[in-house]
Amino acid sequence: MAGHSKWANIKHRKGAQDAKRGKIFTKLIKEITVASRMGGSDINANPRLRAGVTAARAQNMPKDTIDKAIKRGAGELDGVDYVETRFEGYGPAGAAIIVDTLTDNNNRTVADVRHIFNKYGGNMGTSGCVAFMFDHKGQIVFDAEGIDEDELMEAALEAGAEDIVNADGSFEVITAPEDLSDVQEALAEAGYDKPVSAEATMRPQNTTEITEEKPAATMLKLMEMLEDNDDVQHVYANFDIPDEIMEKLE
Repeated sequence: MAGHSKWANIKHRKGAQDAKRGKIFTKLIKEITVASRMGGSDINANPRLRAGVTAARAQNMPKDTIDKAIKRGAGELDGVDYVETRFEGYGPAGAAIIVDTLTDNNNRTVADVRHIFNKYGGNMGTSGCVAFMFDHKGQIVFDAEGIDEDELMEAALEAGAEDIVNADGSFEVITAPEDLSDVQEALAEAGYDKPVSAEATMRPQNTTEITEEKPAATMLKLMEMLEDNDDVQHVYANFDIPDEIMEKLE
């Protein structure tokens, strides 16, 4: 399916099942801090900060924690100075991967990310080698259980969304990045107030299918190890794995 990667749903299920809320909060706090430092602490005038706060609220982050991160970024509280770096490369079967990081030690992060790529069947490429294969979008994900697709579609489009995708037991509401917060707020008012996630993301224009079990397992391990690195904020990929292989791996 163009614009959809299997990893998006695997990640959402994994996040809902395991006990990694502390790590999720850490990544969100870093994003809010950097967004506030770069664009100012006014949420209404800083689209990136607004998107970060929207993502944090979707994960039920306490308001006090969000406010402290904003103040830290604005210089009102002491904090660490993070550097943004994007890495691009390829995984098994030539799947395209983007890794966005925030780090206080870029040399460490470069070495760590390169090591993970090399260990799990991938290789890092040059800047821009795969980014053109993705579109920057806002994405609000809902568990499909108990939700009527047509009703959600109507509410989402009325709220200003671009599209809604039915994918593996979830609905993905797609927006322009700058419309993410407004669409989420409108959907919440319409009764859709419990998204699995709401975030700015990079959606693949097309997917690369991995049809053999071994490279598929290696691809998932590569993604998991990248996601688990403390300096990594987001990992995007364009691979797809057929359901019959996923069932064997799960």
